[in-house]
Amino acid sequence: MFDPVTLKLNVDPLILSALREDISSEDVSTNSVMPEAKAGKVDLIAKEDGIICGLQVFERVFKLLDESTEVKFYVKDGDKVTKGLLMGEVYGDIRTLLCGERTALNYLQRMSGIATYTNQVASLLEGCKTKLLDTRKTTPNNRIFEKYSVRIGNGNNHRYNLSDGVLLKDNHIGAAGGVKEAVAMARAYAPFVRKIEVEVETLDMVRDAVEAGADIIMLDNMDHATLEEAMKIIDGKAEVEVSGNVTKENIAKLTDIGVDFISSGALTHSAPILDISLKNLHPIE
Repeated sequence: MFDPVTLKLNVDPLILSALREDISSEDVSTNSVMPEAKAGKVDLIAKEDGIICGLQVFERVFKLLDESTEVKFYVKDGDKVTKGLLMGEVYGDIRTLLCGERTALNYLQRMSGIATYTNQVASLLEGCKTKLLDTRKTTPNNRIFEKYSVRIGNGNNHRYNLSDGVLLKDNHIGAAGGVKEAVAMARAYAPFVRKIEVEVETLDMVRDAVEAGADIIMLDNMDHATLEEAMKIIDGKAEVEVSGNVTKENIAKLTDIGVDFISSGALTHSAPILDISLKNLHPIE
């Protein structure tokens, strides 16, 4: 769950922005059929199997619209859910339930989809030392939700943003004039507490990264034979990350190399949503 400070400073403004996107002036449909306040209840139901994630955000949507809304959950983030499962109930002004329905479900479906896909990929790494990482390939203004979902799905977060760590990619290296130059410049500029990671695409670049003293070497888009040769060159002198179009379909081929990390943008940019629905809305006394 998000702690209270993170919730108020970083999560609430994003949810409010999403609500403003969906309600620019009023909810015409709801106000047409429900001109006055009336208490109601609606069921939260899983429509397919998966890992549920984002319940706090789902609830927060309704709370920001009307603090008196009550949500009862019968599951928690990280639980496996099955098709047809009643996961919770939402009680409140029917107008609030209708206004918040789509935004709340958008968050919950998206976050649950990422958690589900991440869990499927992470399960393919069971039994080896390699950790699964996400990337910055996230939906704009949704990174905080998507990276949280990766953790719930048993993945791990890479750096959160550009201020969070030094990662020298191909264009940084090109701008600096080479791997050694880029690492030296980062050492001189970055705070001493920062590790320096460098992305390499050839064995010559691997050698340069080792000689420059990079803390982490990212092996990008290399075939299996080249990865094995790169590991021999590095020989424990740096932590090793593998990246480049890693998906659920091909990650198992990388488990025998012995790298420390495998990063996959697919965890956030290609995960399908988990189908979830709010059903059976009705007035209550």
